[in-house]
Amino acid sequence: MGLGYRAGRTLSVLVGILLAAALPGFAAAAPVDALRARANAGTVAVVSGGVDGTYVRIAADLAAVLDNGDTLRVLPVIGKGSVQNITDVVFLRGIDIGIVQSDVLTYAKRERLFPGVEKSIQYIAKLYDEELHVLAGGNISTIEDLAGKKVNVDLRGSGTAMTASLVFERLGIAIEQTNDDQALALEKLKNGQIAALAFVTGRPARLFRDVGGADGLHFLSVPMNPALLETYLPSQLTHEDYPLIVPDGAPVETVAVGAVMAVYNWAPESDRYRKVARFVDAFFGNFNAFLQPPRHPKWREVNLAAQVPGWTRFGEAENWLRREAAAVASGSSNSPLRQNFDRFVALSGGTGAAHDDAQREALFEAFLRWQTQQRQRQ
Repeated sequence: MGLGYRAGRTLSVLVGILLAAALPGFAAAAPVDALRARANAGTVAVVSGGVDGTYVRIAADLAAVLDNGDTLRVLPVIGKGSVQNITDVVFLRGIDIGIVQSDVLTYAKRERLFPGVEKSIQYIAKLYDEELHVLAGGNISTIEDLAGKKVNVDLRGSGTAMTASLVFERLGIAIEQTNDDQALALEKLKNGQIAALAFVTGRPARLFRDVGGADGLHFLSVPMNPALLETYLPSQLTHEDYPLIVPDGAPVETVAVGAVMAVYNWAPESDRYRKVARFVDAFFGNFNAFLQPPRHPKWREVNLAAQVPGWTRFGEAENWLRREAAAVASGSSNSPLRQNFDRFVALSGGTGAAHDDAQREALFEAFLRWQTQQRQRQ
């Protein structure tokens, strides 16, 4: 070997030694990159709501049940409401799923938030219904008394602000909106600085946990009318929900809107689609775990097969429901879901035999509706 070759080889070795000494991560770059890629491939970020709402607790439950420390990690993110959440799902890097109100898609189209929103956003599942809470001071007797008065509707862009504006408009009540966060609004209500606060959240809401008769505050009834029925469902706030505010045997009438698990319409061959599909399989496959304590009681209202008018279901969620419907109805599944299905068929006087896909799906959807009713009675 010539002197030049040996000198070049020595120089290469020296350069490697110097790089390793100067850059401790140089030699380990490839393994670190592989670990980083694996961690990101298995992480799904779910943008939820504020700390006093139900969304953040639902997202926390998702993480608690589905995190397996290996192939799937669910990362809850505090959000700023439905309008912002749907925007984050479409545009914000790293956000995979958002929990939003079902009326946000109609609102986004009406306000033209961005082109093609109805094609960009799909849903995994409808979760539950959220109630409109209108908490007022002692000098306010009915919701009509709020005309011309200050009513807090949460932050601009929040689901509450969106729904409150629609509800008060359809009731023909012109209010003066304020946009404080809910905790600050509650203090202002106690101090008489505002007449009422509106909050759309699943009952029971933590915000009202310590509110009692001594505060002089009470919930206002929201009367249902034909204009509201086009978008919202009738509901109630009960003594069981709020024992310190609602008298026993005197529920407060209100309206409810559905909460939806929204996702971007990723192309089926993309990595982002596969990541969300992994989440869907884990969520649907482990759903019974969400029905056990200490998970939020709202999970008992969820019907995975429930459809959301005006929305398109995410492809993997639709495929999962079709596969499960076929497996359960044909008897090829041994899951707890199959056992409950057999009980449903026995109670309904059927045989459980379904001859085609449409019959199996219809039977399975009827079963899921029955199962939801059973949970709510428990």
